Amino acid sequence: MEEKRRNNIKLSYLNLESPQENRSGIIGYFLILLYVVGMIPILGVPFSFPFFLAAIIPIIIIQVWAIVYLIDPYKYEKSYYLFFGIYGVVNTYVFFLVILKLIYVNMEWKGSAPFVINLVLFILLLGGINWLNWKALYSGTYYKLQQKRTIPVVWTAIGGSSYIIGQIILSFIYSDSAVNILMIVGISILSLCTAFFSINIHRYFFINKNMDLVKQRFPEFGLPKSERYTKRKKKKK
Repeated sequence: MEEKRRNNIKLSYLNLESPQENRSGIIGYFLILLYVVGMIPILGVPFSFPFFLAAIIPIIIIQVWAIVYLIDPYKYEKSYYLFFGIYGVVNTYVFFLVILKLIYVNMEWKGSAPFVINLVLFILLLGGINWLNWKALYSGTYYKLQQKRTIPVVWTAIGGSSYIIGQIILSFIYSDSAVNILMIVGISILSLCTAFFSINIHRYFFINKNMDLVKQRFPEFGLPKSERYTKRKKKKK
């Protein structure tokens, strides 16, 4: 009975998307979250070369890596989750730079306090999201959600809301511009989304450890598209 419960909990974490959906997601997330929301403010006036340099290096690396999954999302289906998790970290980091640029360049604030406070919030956000993910998995929360059971959700809201509240407080301290405050709060909210993507780093290692269950649910997982098509064709015959 206990073994069945553990397997159900594990399977609830293996609710994976198809390779086609993975490829479409890369295009959508890169265009909207990384380029439009992330890079446009970095490139905007007033331009700052140090902030541009700090953002462009990890962006180039993650873009080059993404080519693999745009070309063949089927063959590299497993490593996609490691890629997507690291993309989440990179995109959250770019948002972190956008907030710092607004504070230091647009608002012309001096001193190390805004950097240190935002760095602590950035680390707590990524660490908190991944801890909540781990807790949700092993407490059976994901399984209960899929079974449509009532679950306590207060603790899941604390991590995200505390980050946003922290940014709102900082915005009022370091700026009297309503536009800048709205931008910082808006980017902070989007940071919750990109930080959540980082849980896929854990999912990648979880998949590696539980390949028997993955193959049980998705027999064609990780196979090239041609082999998947061949298997379907044989089944029809």
